[in-house]
Amino acid sequence: MKIRKAKLIEIDQIMNMYNSCVNGMLESNIDQWDSSYPNKNVISEDIKNQTFYILLINNVIIGGVNIDAIQDKAYLDVEWEDQKNKFLVVHRLAVRKEYWNKGIGLKLMLFAESLAKRDKFNSIRLDTYNSNLIAINFYLSLGYVKKGEIFLKPNKNEYYCFEKLF
Repeated sequence: MKIRKAKLIEIDQIMNMYNSCVNGMLESNIDQWDSSYPNKNVISEDIKNQTFYILLINNVIIGGVNIDAIQDKAYLDVEWEDQKNKFLVVHRLAVRKEYWNKGIGLKLMLFAESLAKRDKFNSIRLDTYNSNLIAINFYLSLGYVKKGEIFLKPNKNEYYCFEKLF
C-alpha cells in the first residue's frame, strides 16, 4: 500500500476509481456525487496543482483525495475554531467500492493529517453531504467536530462542515 501524488497520465484510472465510488454511493442511496461531479476537469486541475494524492495497492489506484488550503466561499460563513486560519482542506475523498470498509479512507485521512502536522497547519476542514451518514460517522470517529452547514449546489441538500484541530 502506497500513497503518492497522482500523475496526469493516470487520470483515466483515477476516474475509474471515482466511478466505482459514485456507483456504490448511489446504490447506498447517497446522491452526493453523480456523473457530473467529480469530473475529469476538476481532478485534472487537482493533479496539475500537485494536490491530488492516490493510494495504490499492487499498482492499482484504490483511493484518492485532494488536500490543499483552498476553501469554498461558503466556508466563510462557518464559525471555525482555528482563528488563525492556517488550515488544510480535504476534498473529494473517494475509495473504490470493492475496498470500502477496509481502512483505505482512514489511511488517506491519516495521511492528510500527517501533512497538516508536518507543515505546521493548525487544522483540517472538510464538508460532506448531510445525508451521507457513512461519511459523517467516519469523520466524527476520527475526532472531527461538526462546525456548521453550507449549501454548495443548487437543488441539493445542505452539507455539513467539520474541523479537527492539531
